[in-house]
This record gives sequence, structure tokens and C-alpha cells, in this order.
Amino acid sequence: MQNKYPLLGLLILPLLVMMNSCIPSYKFNGSALNYDIYKTIDVGEFPIRAALVYPPLQQTFENKLLDAITRQTRLNEVDSNNADLEMTGEITGYSLSPQAVGEDAYATETRLTITVHVKYTDNKNPANNIDQSFSAYRQFSSNLLLIDVQDDLCNEISEELVDLIFNATLGNW
Repeated sequence: MQNKYPLLGLLILPLLVMMNSCIPSYKFNGSALNYDIYKTIDVGEFPIRAALVYPPLQQTFENKLLDAITRQTRLNEVDSNNADLEMTGEITGYSLSPQAVGEDAYATETRLTITVHVKYTDNKNPANNIDQSFSAYRQFSSNLLLIDVQDDLCNEISEELVDLIFNATLGNW
């Protein structure tokens, strides 16, 4: 019996081989760390070095960063110079800027921007070291006083910054 579609077999065989070799792999812990190599991390303080200072921001940011590391990795946080990984930095920017101008030439929207400089040191593989700044912002109505929205904005911005920092360092995307 002769095959009516000889080319069909030639097309299906490579497709089956490709599908078998392309099995996706997912990590559900949020990080791409090899825990046989990395066991500890030292997270330093992130002091505020910005011209405009909102004192609760430092504690808010540090707590969110440590919480993300604890939730998404199996690393032990240590206060030591012998840690496998080290993360230090400072909050370098906390600024307000007008964004939208109304008919009366006054700002109708204000943007709060926070910038954090991070130095991430991988003591096992220096090629993974990062020395970088990360920024995030939120806009709010200029009809509102900053003092009334500041805590919520700082929480939201800190969460976004932590996600950016985590993905650039421990997430190893």
C-alpha cells in the first residue's frame, strides 16, 4: 500500500521531536537561585539620602524588601560579611512634580517619584553583581494634600520598587 501523503510524515516527525525537547520549566518560588550554592543573604539598611525626606519611607521599604525575600526565597537573612549574597543601598530620590495643568494654569495632577540605588553583590559569582538605580512613581490629584495620601503612595511605590529589584537580582530574569 502506497502512502498518499509522503511529505506529511516528513513534517510531523521534526514537529514531534521539537515538541518533546521543548518542555517548559517553571519555578514557583519566584526566584531562579540554586539553593545548593546560595544559602544566605545580608540585607543592609537603605537610608534616605534624598533632598526631600519622609522618615517612615525607610522602614516601609526595608520591611517590604525583607518580606519579599522571605516569601519568595529560601535564603536565610544574616548580618554578616560572609553571606553568599549582599544587598545594600540608599533611597536617593523622593520628589514631587506637577503633571497635568488645568485651565487656570495650576497643576491638576502631581507625581510622587521614589528612587532607590541598590548594590547587589553575589559573592559566589561576581558576574551577577548589580549596581543600579530603580525608580517608580504614582500620580495623585493636586486637590489632595500629600500628607493625606503619602502613606498609601509610599506603600504602593515601595511594592513596585521591591518587585523591580527582586526581578533584577534574585529573580535573575
